[in-house]
Amino acid sequence: MFWALLAFTLGVCAFLVIPVAMSMLAGVTRNYFIGWRSGLTLDWVMKVLADYHHTIFLSLGIALACLLCTLVLGVPAAYVLARRNNAWTRAFEELLVMPVAVPGLATALALIVTYGGWGDLRRSWVFILIGHVLFTLPFMVRSVLAVMASIDLKTLEEGARSLGAGFTRRFFDIVLPNCRSGIVAGSLMVVTLSLGEFNMSLLLHTPLTPTLPVGLADAYASLRIEVGSAYTLVFFAIIVPLLIALQWASRARTAGAVRQQTR
Repeated sequence: MFWALLAFTLGVCAFLVIPVAMSMLAGVTRNYFIGWRSGLTLDWVMKVLADYHHTIFLSLGIALACLLCTLVLGVPAAYVLARRNNAWTRAFEELLVMPVAVPGLATALALIVTYGGWGDLRRSWVFILIGHVLFTLPFMVRSVLAVMASIDLKTLEEGARSLGAGFTRRFFDIVLPNCRSGIVAGSLMVVTLSLGEFNMSLLLHTPLTPTLPVGLADAYASLRIEVGSAYTLVFFAIIVPLLIALQWASRARTAGAVRQQTR
C-alpha cells in the first residue's frame, strides 16, 4: 500500500512539475520548435532582462511595500480579533476575507470606479499597491490570528501587566515574539501572492506601470514562446530563493524559540 501511495504521489508531482520544467527549458532553447538540437542559449533570458526589467523591479517594490502595509495593518488587526472575540469582530473578520472570495477583476473594477478619478492615483503604482493590500491582507491576518489563538495570549499579557509592563511593552515584547511564526508565514504568502497576482493587476496597471505577471502575459502574447518561457525562468529565479529564505527564517526562529523554552 505504501509503495502504491508513493507511486501515485510521484506521478501527481511529475504531472504538475514537468510542464513547468519544460516551459523553463524552452526559455534557454535556441529554437523551441526544433528542440534541444538547436542548442542552448541565454539570449532569450538576456532579452527578457533588457526589455522587461522595469516590470521585475516594479513588482519587487510593490511586493515589499505590500508586505510593509499588511504588517502595519494586519498584525494589530489580528491582535484585536484575538482579544475581542465577539459577534462584531467575527463579522469584521468575514468582511476582511471578502476580497479573496470576490474575483480580482471585480475588485479592480470597483477600485477604478471609486478611486480612479482621484488625481494621478490611477496612473501611479500606488493604485496597484492598494489592490494588492486588499487581496493579501486577509492572509496576513489569518496567519497571525491562528498563532495567537493557539497560545494563551490573555494569561501572558496579564502576567506582564502584573509586573508593571505597559501596553506598548506588552505588545512588542510579549505579543509579537510569541506570534513570530505566524508573521513569517503571513509574510511568505503576502510576498509570493503580490509577485504573482495577475487578475487584479491586469486592470489596475497602465502602460507605465506593468507588473511582472502582466509582463509575462505580454511576453507570451509576442508569439515567441522562447521569450515567454525565459520570462517564466526569470520569475522562478526570483521567487524560489525568496521562498527558501523565508522558510529558512521561519525554521530558524522556531528553533530559537524552542531552545529558549527548554532552558
